Amino acid sequence: MPDVIDHRPDRAQQPERIKRDPAPTRLQYRLERMWLRPLWRRTVRVGVPSFLIALTAGLWLADDDRRARLTGGVQQVIDKVQSREEFQIHTMTVEGASPVVDKALRAMLPVELPASSFDIDLAALRLQVMQLDAIESIDLRIKPGGILSAVVKEREPAVLWRHSRGIEILDRTGRRVASVTARDVRPDLPLIAGEGADLSVPEALSLIDAAGPILPRVRGLVRRGERRWDLVLDHGQKIMLPPEGSVIALQAAIALDRSQDMLGRDITTVDLRNPSRPVLRLGVDARNTIREARGLALLGPDGKVIIQQEEKTGG
Repeated sequence: MPDVIDHRPDRAQQPERIKRDPAPTRLQYRLERMWLRPLWRRTVRVGVPSFLIALTAGLWLADDDRRARLTGGVQQVIDKVQSREEFQIHTMTVEGASPVVDKALRAMLPVELPASSFDIDLAALRLQVMQLDAIESIDLRIKPGGILSAVVKEREPAVLWRHSRGIEILDRTGRRVASVTARDVRPDLPLIAGEGADLSVPEALSLIDAAGPILPRVRGLVRRGERRWDLVLDHGQKIMLPPEGSVIALQAAIALDRSQDMLGRDITTVDLRNPSRPVLRLGVDARNTIREARGLALLGPDGKVIIQQEEKTGG
């Protein structure tokens, strides 16, 4: 057999390969350790690009002309969008308001209609409208078709309050509704008077309701010392009520009047400030009747004794 010749070089003659150390270098190790920290990863991924973008934008906006062109272009886009037909308000509707309040509402609009809905701040307009004393609540909204809708709930007048500064209309909670020049403007409303009377309107209305049988004779309620009421009747009569339990005291006085016609007699004052010890003050005529029966001097209209001077005649 022919000899097989091995052409592979002798291992002894091959150059030795340099074995590479698998361990990372010190710099590579430190970089890999830093990359494991979330802060560094965020800085490289977000912070550096953001900084470069901000730097580029700042350099570009440093020029006044470029900045002005950018501002003008943005404003043109905003104006174009806001002036579109679907954002236009053409009319305003007001429901539940009196003519005076309706006119005041329309006068409070910051712009003249038609106008863009972006030019009307509904929240600010509502706060301004709520400054009107006559309005209890209002619902403002923009409806399809370019309609600004205002649904108003006005305060319901309950009493007239006469005080040192004039006459005002109050609702059932004592909130001011409007001012009037004279009592005759609203003769249908009961009258209360005195400082602090506006703070006790619910109690005053309860007394008005309790005075039903004698209501035609009631002229009003007067607050005394900001703590109690006097019920004023016609013919100069009044019922002085206690600070506590005024309604019960008034009901007792009305029951006594029904049984004995107390208020139909010559009585000027029914003092119920102490309900357990009521006091009646007689009129001048009734007192003169008693004084005449006792042989005493009569009283004048002012309540003072009339002094009779006898003329002496001599011969």
